[in-house]
Amino acid sequence: MAQDGEDSTLNQSRVAWLAEQIAYHSDLYYNQARNEISDVEFDALWDELKQLDPDHPQLRRVGAEIDPGTIKVDHMFPMLSLNKGTNNEDIAHFVKESSLESTRFISQPKLDGSALSLEYRKGRLVRAATRGSGDRGEDVTKNARKVENVPHTLGTEVDVHIRGEVVMRKSVFEEKYCDISPNPRNLAAGALRQKKADGKADASDLVFLAYDAKFPIEASRHPDSESPPSDPFDSLLLEWLNNVAGVIPAPWVVHDSDTEGASIESLCKETETWSREREAYGFEIDGLVIKVDDLEKRDLLGMTAHHPRWALAWKFPPEEATSVLLDVDWQTGRTGNITPVARIAPQRVGGVTVENTTLHNLGEVERLGIQIGDKVRIVRRGDVIPKIEASLGPATQHDIDGRVHADGEPFQGELPQRRRITPPEDCPACNGPVEIEGAFLRCTDVQCTARLGRSILYYCRALEMDGIGEKLVEQLIDENLISSIADLYRLDERMLLSLDRMGQKSADKVLNEIKKSRSMTFSKFLSALGLPGIGPELATAISNHFKDPEQLLAWVDDSLADNSQMLELTSIEGVGEIVALQLRDGIHLRKAFITDHLVFLTIQQEKLVEAGGPLEGMTFCVTGTLSESRKSIQARIKAGGGKVVSSVSGNLSVLVAGENAGSKLAKAEKLDVQVWDEKTLLQRLSRTTTDPEIKPSATQPTLFDY
Repeated sequence: MAQDGEDSTLNQSRVAWLAEQIAYHSDLYYNQARNEISDVEFDALWDELKQLDPDHPQLRRVGAEIDPGTIKVDHMFPMLSLNKGTNNEDIAHFVKESSLESTRFISQPKLDGSALSLEYRKGRLVRAATRGSGDRGEDVTKNARKVENVPHTLGTEVDVHIRGEVVMRKSVFEEKYCDISPNPRNLAAGALRQKKADGKADASDLVFLAYDAKFPIEASRHPDSESPPSDPFDSLLLEWLNNVAGVIPAPWVVHDSDTEGASIESLCKETETWSREREAYGFEIDGLVIKVDDLEKRDLLGMTAHHPRWALAWKFPPEEATSVLLDVDWQTGRTGNITPVARIAPQRVGGVTVENTTLHNLGEVERLGIQIGDKVRIVRRGDVIPKIEASLGPATQHDIDGRVHADGEPFQGELPQRRRITPPEDCPACNGPVEIEGAFLRCTDVQCTARLGRSILYYCRALEMDGIGEKLVEQLIDENLISSIADLYRLDERMLLSLDRMGQKSADKVLNEIKKSRSMTFSKFLSALGLPGIGPELATAISNHFKDPEQLLAWVDDSLADNSQMLELTSIEGVGEIVALQLRDGIHLRKAFITDHLVFLTIQQEKLVEAGGPLEGMTFCVTGTLSESRKSIQARIKAGGGKVVSSVSGNLSVLVAGENAGSKLAKAEKLDVQVWDEKTLLQRLSRTTTDPEIKPSATQPTLFDY
């Protein structure tokens, strides 16, 4: 018996030592990109532990595990959105704008799940992250390892970031989860992010389908990793994923046609096929993703701050149903716009029971000619946004009988008396004055509680300040602890601990997040303000022009005194007269707050964009008849680091003029703008980096995301 006890103790000691060794060497390998033992020796440790204790927790880990959602992950390759389309005209436009004289495209079903990035180092899974903001996501490695077909080790020792969609089979959803969730998509996202194994769904019921692979540059790869494939087409990379790496891609079809017209026809037929077969497919999908197959041409096309120019997300036509408009509520948003929200009798459409839907604005209400008590036609565009599309006249009791809520409870509402929709005379949030601006109803009080709360929440989310959610913001406002975004930086421990259900740990987290947000770029600050019409892309363009907040504030003062100063802003690409007015008036109304806010912040200079080629820093306009198509010439300019605009102004660097250049050439000569012919442009583009005037070209990474 003593011998047995000794053996047991020895086994336990050996198991503990093996687990310790595996954890140590995993950290070296995965997190520090170095190793002290060979793969054979590591596998021997693994196999021995598995033999002695097959259920040991260490065997379910590769590398150092963390709880999902506890840390943020910076994506090496940003996961941006795709430009959207809903009809054949959108497909035709995309093909014509992105073909670059190529007619080879690839299509995949647009899976309706949760986007996931899998990072493999030397063929081993080291990290999985959600899409998040596109630039940063949440580490969900622990749960991703449980996904049915996510390989812990690839069939090749390569460094690669594999992006795809985590989805749930319809059959699994119907069998196990249909009573607890409206759709598989919500379950997929929840299962990935849950911190404990007691959520609604089990990650093991999910499936990962890949759509893209990105390879780090050589300097960022593991020194012992294999070289990545050098395939010229995306479709060949998908074959590599399937046949070599051992990762299952979403199904794909290559459309290789002789002409643009044939490409458009082929892609439109593919959307028709998927529209017919949608219900029979094993996973929920909401459309088709169309991409340029040629990877080199993707580099030339590039991307905006929001989406790549070489991909289109084509959405299925909206599903329709009818309901009854029961009432209209009015809600004040962060920009002051007061939005009508329709309350309708519950109606299942697009797989979801809808009871609330936006009417967008006062102009939309008037356009529809809709009244409370009307029978209405509703649609879910792209399977996401419910919308009232038309009034079908007065409803009857029969139109609301027999309806049920999403939870299965019978609907008990009554048919309302038919009446006109009356906009509020005062702001529904602060009772302040409202004004009508075209189609919009707007609260004029910048300090409106609804505007304030949503503005603060928008700011915190834009800066990814964890721990500051809607409930906390409401508490802070209700307790008069904050009356502006700037007041966030006046919060201290004592003030936070005075709030109900606020503990020391939560207070420390909030203060730490606020502290981290004290330093940011000018574009980030401008975007986080949530000004009407100013998103991240325009914020970057404006910040590159004005350089710092003080210059922008000075311009606002000048433009109010002299309206001609508005031309300075409209000279920026993407900024028209309406956006310029929104920016000027928005900054003017908030000037006192912004000045107060800046006291607490360190505004960093914008990072200089890496040199993009011989045309870096130059702005071009292309006109006239050229030997290549205008799109191709513009793509060459962008690939060479230049910027392309559509009009001639004094800020233009070069006008590229072909035959029959017309009025743009005359205007360029009048403004003394340099004029190049096509030959001169191509000569400049062909210069090498040995020319001291020319900066080296940077390779622009490609991108794809649902």
